[in-house]
Amino acid sequence: MFNKPLIALSIALALSGCATPPAVQHQPFSLTVAHINDTHSNFDPVKSSFKADGTRVYNEFGGYPRLQTMAKEYKDEAKQENQSLLFLHGGDAWQGSAYFKLNHGAMNADILSKMGLDAMALGNHEFDLNNKKLNAFISSINFPVLAANIDTSQDADLKNQTNLRPYQVFAFDGNNKTIVKDINHLPKDKNIVAVFGLALDNMPNIAPNTGDVKFNDMVKTAQATVDMLQSKGIDNIIALTHIGNAVDLDVASKVNGIDLIVGGHSHTLLGDFTDLGLNNNGIYAQMVKNPDGKSETCVVQAGEYAQAIGRVNVSFDAKGDVTQCVGHNTLLSNDEFYHHADRSKKDKFSPVETTRVEKFIDNHEKITIADEDVLLRQRIDSKYKPAVDKAYGKTIAQVPQEIKHERRPGDRGSDNHGSDVAPLIAEGQYYWANEPQVQKVTGMKVDFSLIGAGGIRTNIEAGQYREGNVSLELLPFSNFMSVVPVKGSVIKQLLEQTVTATLPEGSHAGKFPYGGHIRYKFTETVAHKAGKLSNVEVMTGTEQHPVWTPLQDNKTYNVAINNYNATGNDGWTPLYQAQKKHSGRVDLAYIDGKLTGFKVNNIEKVGDKYQVNYQGAAPNCKAANTVCNTDAQAFIDYIAQDRPQLVPLTYSVVTFNRITNK
Repeated sequence: MFNKPLIALSIALALSGCATPPAVQHQPFSLTVAHINDTHSNFDPVKSSFKADGTRVYNEFGGYPRLQTMAKEYKDEAKQENQSLLFLHGGDAWQGSAYFKLNHGAMNADILSKMGLDAMALGNHEFDLNNKKLNAFISSINFPVLAANIDTSQDADLKNQTNLRPYQVFAFDGNNKTIVKDINHLPKDKNIVAVFGLALDNMPNIAPNTGDVKFNDMVKTAQATVDMLQSKGIDNIIALTHIGNAVDLDVASKVNGIDLIVGGHSHTLLGDFTDLGLNNNGIYAQMVKNPDGKSETCVVQAGEYAQAIGRVNVSFDAKGDVTQCVGHNTLLSNDEFYHHADRSKKDKFSPVETTRVEKFIDNHEKITIADEDVLLRQRIDSKYKPAVDKAYGKTIAQVPQEIKHERRPGDRGSDNHGSDVAPLIAEGQYYWANEPQVQKVTGMKVDFSLIGAGGIRTNIEAGQYREGNVSLELLPFSNFMSVVPVKGSVIKQLLEQTVTATLPEGSHAGKFPYGGHIRYKFTETVAHKAGKLSNVEVMTGTEQHPVWTPLQDNKTYNVAINNYNATGNDGWTPLYQAQKKHSGRVDLAYIDGKLTGFKVNNIEKVGDKYQVNYQGAAPNCKAANTVCNTDAQAFIDYIAQDRPQLVPLTYSVVTFNRITNK
């Protein structure tokens, strides 16, 4: 059996010095790795668009059945060529769609187990429920979840979980692959590959439901794990991570001996997709020099939401060093194309136009038309889809044209104002928090609202928009709204810190701030490192007749924010600092259908987590009579009552001037 996934094990083995590295006869070796990450329960395709020879084409990308088709194709090719292959998932399979809201981890376990994965990284969203449900998920899948830098020994639910491991070791004889269960007795005459996992070491600040799991330093753990594996004679080493592309590159520059990093978390579709009307997202299979100045690490990642799959071929020399690392990501399209986002029948491409697009795709290596795997599609449609369709509820708006959400302005072709979705949601939450029945509960008139980009999970698609599009997809985390009195100086500090934290290339931009009835400008002064905040203004009046006033440092403002960010999570630390001793905050949830306020006394830091202390009882979101997703309900009410034609705001919240020359 495998040992428990304790980092102490790796460090002890690496430092014990009890054995001389065995004399293992290596040989040059080539390995293909197919990989996905941040699939977020997008079992169905995602509506999207691209350009074919300059023509905008509206289509669908991905979905699990298309991933399955391509994974099978890659496996079949490897088998025909007697090539060694691994299929890896870079974490965050959980959350992100109505399917997850209704089925939690069970559907992911079912569908992922049918896809032939070899291993998956432990993502932050795998902690979105509780460790009991995470434990059940890990127990029911037929591949391991990897994280070398965690200690589960004190967690009641995960301490005996044997399928949550620090690493997995494979032995290859051409296309034939077996799992090595005892690394002290490696099979002879086979090529040995170790895959170890890395999770975020600040996980409790990103995912508050981590229980009693401890998270250890990523760099120290990675080096200790590599040293231990090499001491056993294993030199072909892959890190399967969920820490973000920028951090992957940093780890590669600080750790010797990792040959390949297969990443996730930052949703980075690495590669240049500008000729598809998309974006250049950085180098796929980028080589990073290790600190010894000799060896190098290859780094890959494959985007988000099951839209694409990556495939990289890594060649090792007889010493286990990488001699070549080449590959690319491929977007997986359907074969129906439209001229406009609403995809009406009259806008469908003609047969001649369709043939032209198909020819373009055939000649492009980074996009392909992929059929859905029939068996997986049938499984989803028959077992899970009926309940999802029923859960969407009534139509609350019409959306004339798709409204795009981009976490950080300037990314993926967006302008310097970024997301059009985030300001709409913030506006809706401002509107809701100022309704008389809400003000009666809080005792406060809200001045403006703020929202973190990472809590928003989808674009707003053209066509009919239903309640479930908001509560099941757009804002699926069931956060409750908070109204927080806080000084203007704290808001400025929050904006500056969170934007600055997203400046490095490949960084995770979930903390990027947007707002409603507030606007600001941020100008980058040192590319990817530093910038200056200016022009922070609060709006009074209406969207049609706004009045803008500079934010005053010493004035206290009442701010509507969801409880996750209001507590200081995901780098919104100034809000925690402002509430350490005292808070006038009120949290809002429905109890037996009645909106109820919960007054916050203060926030304290307990270990690595922020704990909200209430003046009375805390909201119990697990109780049958309690509904906590007031963040989603606020936006639903706003749309239904005030914005039945759902279009972007007429004013810009963010102006983010980035240095474009590199």
